[in-house]
Amino acid sequence: MTRPTSNRPFRYKDTTSITTHPRVFGHRGAVAAEHYLASMAGMDILKQGGTAIDAAIAATLVEGVVNAHMHTIGGELPILACSPDRPEVVCINGNMVAPEAATPQAFLERGLEKIPPSGILAAGVPGAMGALLEASRRYGKLRFADVCAPALDLARNGFAAHAGLLRQHGFGVTDLRQSFLKEWHGSAALYLLADGSLPEEGSTIRNPAIASMFEYLSSEEAKSKTSREDGIQAAFDAFYKGDVAREIVLFSEKHGGLLKRSDFDRFKVRIEQPLSIKFEGVDIYKCGPWNQGPALLQTLSILKNFPLRDLGHNTAHYAHVVVEAMKLAYADREQFYGDPQFVEVPMKVLLSDGYGKLRSALVSDRADLEVRPGDPKGVKALLPAIERIGGSLWGPGTVHVDAMDHNGYTAAFTPSGAYLKCGEVVPALGFPLGARLSNCRLTPAHHPNVVAPFKQPRTTISPSMATKDGKAWLAFGSMGGDQQDQWQIQFILNRVIFDMPLQQAIEAPKFSSDHFPALFHPHNFYLNRLRIEEGVGRPTLSGLQDRGHDLDVAPPWTEGFLCATERNLTTGVMEAGSDPRGAKSEVFPAYALAY
Repeated sequence: MTRPTSNRPFRYKDTTSITTHPRVFGHRGAVAAEHYLASMAGMDILKQGGTAIDAAIAATLVEGVVNAHMHTIGGELPILACSPDRPEVVCINGNMVAPEAATPQAFLERGLEKIPPSGILAAGVPGAMGALLEASRRYGKLRFADVCAPALDLARNGFAAHAGLLRQHGFGVTDLRQSFLKEWHGSAALYLLADGSLPEEGSTIRNPAIASMFEYLSSEEAKSKTSREDGIQAAFDAFYKGDVAREIVLFSEKHGGLLKRSDFDRFKVRIEQPLSIKFEGVDIYKCGPWNQGPALLQTLSILKNFPLRDLGHNTAHYAHVVVEAMKLAYADREQFYGDPQFVEVPMKVLLSDGYGKLRSALVSDRADLEVRPGDPKGVKALLPAIERIGGSLWGPGTVHVDAMDHNGYTAAFTPSGAYLKCGEVVPALGFPLGARLSNCRLTPAHHPNVVAPFKQPRTTISPSMATKDGKAWLAFGSMGGDQQDQWQIQFILNRVIFDMPLQQAIEAPKFSSDHFPALFHPHNFYLNRLRIEEGVGRPTLSGLQDRGHDLDVAPPWTEGFLCATERNLTTGVMEAGSDPRGAKSEVFPAYALAY
């Protein structure tokens, strides 16, 4: 008997190829962030006449309030940005700077073999606020008081606690509750109820201390009557030379930290030329080697030597080649990367096509079991084993914000650090200090990331921008420590090689390797370990096992966490995309908006 067809008109076709989040388009502007309130703040700023950089600043400040388990303003912030009158991409280096007292001996004398992963000894001068203010000075139109208004309102009047803030594994308030109750009373006062119990999802959280700090910076800005730029400088001075610096140093001294007022007095935001390569007709930009970003460029340089389209998206052969290329690039990351003001990093050779071709010849049909840096000085594929450093993982945390507007302003911000796991909230300020100094080593003395006074630690936080014919096309990034650029590599390959639309490129199944040393304490790693979402399919999983990979098969929606914006260079229409993984994995409620 023939089954009658339903009259319901909603859908008859298969839905598996449809993205979970909709494609989002706009003619005036686009914002993607890791919380819907951050994206809304960015939209509000665009509608007030601000630039995309103003919008990204507002969104970042909101992120630091509502996603405090991933970032607060006491942390770090690398920025890539460009504008219609200055189309060249610029890096604003908002990394932490080590205190003058931060020497290996200072830690070794305290009986430490490594810098602790949390607490006051891992704190340096926070760079995030300086980077935001420098971005505003260069690319903004609105006052600091305007762009901080959404964050100030949420901090003063409250926001709803979300699942990630409460329950993210290892970082949420639930897992940190005992630390709050035993040691970090400033954190308990903000994020626990009066009786020490956990707030419920949807309950209101307020942060009056950080609201007062925003009001203080805004009031100092308002005292400057000459120009918008002078007002921005006044806000900078209020943070780094005024009451905020005073409170941070008092807190540090009370708890045995290394920070002094002189460390804040000498702080300056570095403005740098980003690194880039051309890949498939697209110029891709990353921050310098104080950041893991160049490893993405090195991976792409290696992958230029393989017929990726012919291999097919997420086939076993394709995934194997991509993973092995990443392993080679990340081995160089551990061996050579560091603050270029302190160590010589041979980036010109590392990013060259010739070196990439040499390294590509090391990719065989089997998963390699070693950490194999190359020899850029000798321009050879492999560094002798006796000269290899080895190493460890670079760390977790982070949020990301992208913004574009119809005038051509484009921003990729990756705020991170000073999240709740880093240490106690400074009661007078409403945020903890960062622990990025724990990325640094104490030994050996020749390690490129050994701690030193005024040195910037290596970081994983890594925004990306791509241009076509000199015009900003893509801004993208992610959270995820050592995995950030691994996921971003797959995103750009999805978009450029396989021509996936923006949202599909974000949502496609992904993988990441733990083969190479991590940045963050305790700097561990797992040779040949490949974590991969089961959505790639059984043939791919079996094929990778046959090639010798040690698979850690992950549930769907656990590898990725990307945000992105894209500009159609023909029509000017902009698109924003966010990753459902943020909500599915209970990390943060990522959202993309455009109008």
